[in-house]
This record gives sequence, C-alpha cells and structure tokens, in this order.
Amino acid sequence: MEMVYLDHNATTPLDPRVATAIAEAAAGFPGNPDSPHRVGREARARLDQAKRSVADSIGARATEIIFTSGGTESCNLAVLGVARARAARGRHIVTTAVEHLAVLQSAKALEDEGFTVDRLPVDRDGMPDPDQFRAALREDTILVSVMLANNETGTLLPVRELASIAARREIPFHTDAVQALGKIPVSIDELGVDLLSGAAHKFYGPKSGGFLFVRRGTPIVPVRYGGHQQDGLRPGTVDVPAAVGLARALELAVGEMRDRTAHVNELVHQLQAGLLAVPGVTLNGPAAGRLPGTLNVTVKGVAAEALVIALDRDGFAVGTGSACATGAALPSHVLTAMGRSPREVTSSIRLSPGRGTGSAEIDRLATAFPAIVKRLREISSDRLS
Repeated sequence: MEMVYLDHNATTPLDPRVATAIAEAAAGFPGNPDSPHRVGREARARLDQAKRSVADSIGARATEIIFTSGGTESCNLAVLGVARARAARGRHIVTTAVEHLAVLQSAKALEDEGFTVDRLPVDRDGMPDPDQFRAALREDTILVSVMLANNETGTLLPVRELASIAARREIPFHTDAVQALGKIPVSIDELGVDLLSGAAHKFYGPKSGGFLFVRRGTPIVPVRYGGHQQDGLRPGTVDVPAAVGLARALELAVGEMRDRTAHVNELVHQLQAGLLAVPGVTLNGPAAGRLPGTLNVTVKGVAAEALVIALDRDGFAVGTGSACATGAALPSHVLTAMGRSPREVTSSIRLSPGRGTGSAEIDRLATAFPAIVKRLREISSDRLS
C-alpha cells in the first residue's frame, strides 16, 4: 500500500530540481569558499550567488544573510546572540508561550544566565494580545522573539503589529519564519523585523540548510567558536551545496507560491470538512486565515499516539505536533497554552498535505477515518470499563 504523506509541516520531500542543483554544486564547486585559490574562489562565487538569491526572496541585502545548518541553529543564534550582545543594556526578553522549542529553550538557557523572560499567553486560537505585549515591554527589554506562523496549528501571529510596537522602543525583533517561508509572502521590511529565521526543508529543500537574516546594525555575537567565517557570526566551513539547495528551493517556492497555496488550501478544506463531520472531532486554531496546508484537530476519546499508529497501518502518515518534541514524548505546549485540557492535548493530531498530495488521497483518508476512530474509541472504552 502506497503511503499518503500528510506531515509536510514536519518536513517536505526534496524537490528533484533542488536535488539537481545540490548535485551540480557538489560536483562543480568542491572547494572551501574561504580558500584563496581558484577552486575556493569559485565556491565563494557560488555561495555569494546563493546569498543574493535568498536575500532577494525576502527583500534583504546579501550581506545580511547568514547560512546555518537549519532553523534550530538560526533561532539559537538570533536569541542567544542578540541577548548576549545587549546584556549590558538590559536582561529582559519577551516571547510567547507558543514558540518553537528552538526559541523557548534558548530563552530558558538565558534565564539560567540571569536573564528574565516573559512568555506572553495566547487566546484559544493561539493569538497573543498586542496590548499585553505592549505592557510587557520594559526599559531593560533587549529582545523580542515572536514566530510568524505556528508550526502546530497554522495560526498567523501579528508580527507586523508587534514589531512596530517594539521598533518605537528601539528593541530588536526576531521572528521565526521557518514554517511560513515559501507558503505566504515574507518581506523583512513589510514585517519590520530585525532578524528572521528560515529552514530549507520546510519548502522542499535540503534538511541541512537554514539561514538567519540579521538587519545591518543589529548587535549580535556568535554562540559557537572556531573560525572567522560569515563575519565571525557562524564559524565553520559553509556547506555550499546546502546553501545552493536552500536558495533554489526558496526561489521555486516563491515563484510557485500562488499555485501551491491554492492547491493545499483546497485539500485542507476538503480534509477539514471530512474530519469535522466525525462526532467528537474539533478544530484547534482559527477557523479561517491559517497558514496554508495546516490542520490540527482534537479527536475526543482517542489517544493521539494510538491514532497516528492506526492511520500509519492504513497508509497515512500524520503528526501529533512538532516533530522536534515527539522524540521526548512531550505534550504540546502550544495546545496547552491555547487552553486545551491535558486530555484534549493528548488527543490531537496535525495533518499537513503538500504540493504532491492528491484530492483522491484526501478522499481515501476521509473514508477510512470514521471507522478507525470508532474502533479506537471502542478499545479505549473496553479498557476503561
């Protein structure tokens, strides 16, 4: 039985056109881009071209792009690097309770260093209150980090409004745009942010490619050491093929965004109608205006892990939330922050179709889903009786 892959928010398959670009870069530009000889200079030229491409995609300068190993490293560098660079001016940070662990655990590390962190609450749709945000800012606030789109529920956070509030206080603003890039238009000037994180594997690029945009003049220090590469902010030999793959994937995602968005939105509408028709299935996140291709639901009376396994056996790959938390068996901090009960949290799954998903595959899931849920509820009821 061919699997129906519905976990694109966790990672996307590599686009064959991106794979070709990576292979060509690996074969054609084998040098270290920091070596002074011709082979190194050729690799440097290809790396610089990739930087310009990524920068153009978000309206930045090439010199403001730092390549990283992925979104986690990018968020780590943004939060730790800016906080430590500005520690003499203050030690207070504002973020939200629904951020990715790459931000939340960086913030926790800073607390261990003596910083203070305010994690703003959110409403039942996962939205922070701009008035609460404004009230949270202090004289010693040195950094704000708020994600652009939530990876579990697809909630689009009001980054532009919050960044504008922070800018009036001259507080650097970082946004984790890992889940949003390639799915919605992203412009650093329209958002008004000073730092922005991205990861290629969310838009059909390599899993080893990420980047951090750092607006010129933003104070930041490295968080790892061992070299002078990328202005000393990210030491280590840059993976040129991964950078080329990231740039190519983002270029394709931006160029094909309208068609991709229309396709996955139609699939999610179809999927949502089918799943919510099952009694006891409810939506997590806003009913409209979510990130394209994201659906998170609670299935009353069914453990999410059991449902994921049952769906897998029937040929459907779905997730329970952030793949970065799954290995640690952590309940969703996002749904908890949104006011869901512990039982609701552990009965929720995330479904995220992609550009390769077909309508017939969604129909197949909608047909199989009621019987699977019914069977699991009966098993659960037998165990409780």
